[in-house]
Amino acid sequence: MRNYMFLFGLLALLVFGSFQVEDPIVYSLDKAHSRLGFKIKHMGIVDIHGEFNKFDVIITLNNGSWDGSSFEMSAEANSIYTGIEMRDDHLRSADFFDVENHPHLTFKSSSVKKVKNKLIIIGDFTLHGITKSLRLIGEPTGTTKKNDIEAFGLRITGVVKRSDFKIGEPSGGLSDDVQLIADLELTSK
Repeated sequence: MRNYMFLFGLLALLVFGSFQVEDPIVYSLDKAHSRLGFKIKHMGIVDIHGEFNKFDVIITLNNGSWDGSSFEMSAEANSIYTGIEMRDDHLRSADFFDVENHPHLTFKSSSVKKVKNKLIIIGDFTLHGITKSLRLIGEPTGTTKKNDIEAFGLRITGVVKRSDFKIGEPSGGLSDDVQLIADLELTSK
């Protein structure tokens, strides 16, 4: 009986000891090759494009899988850039982003799931001092090695309603929907 217990114990050790939980892999933003942009329809006829020049993204993969991973983004509201200084200054004012009182916009995922070739990223988005749930779509765009460091590309899109975050007055001039478009290159730490 002791021999069977010993063999059973040895077998259990071999079977269960062979399953290793990998450490999470943390990916950070390659800022020189990434962009956090947006577009909004003006007068219903043309898209106005802009971006945030100062932002950061950290993605943590658990066991090398997208499912259950985490995604965090932060941007400085003051870094908004549309190419027209007068418009950028107006967007920074209390009429829109009110950057003096709300200097950052942030996103922190609560759920990440891979569905076919896309990622469904759900989390809390904070803008203008208001936090709401936001659903984003991620599309991996490729992987490579850079100096023996793993790198991958990711495009993230989503829609934010200005009215949900009290950004600007409702008007016929600007759409309520703002399209978010982030093209990211991330490298493992």
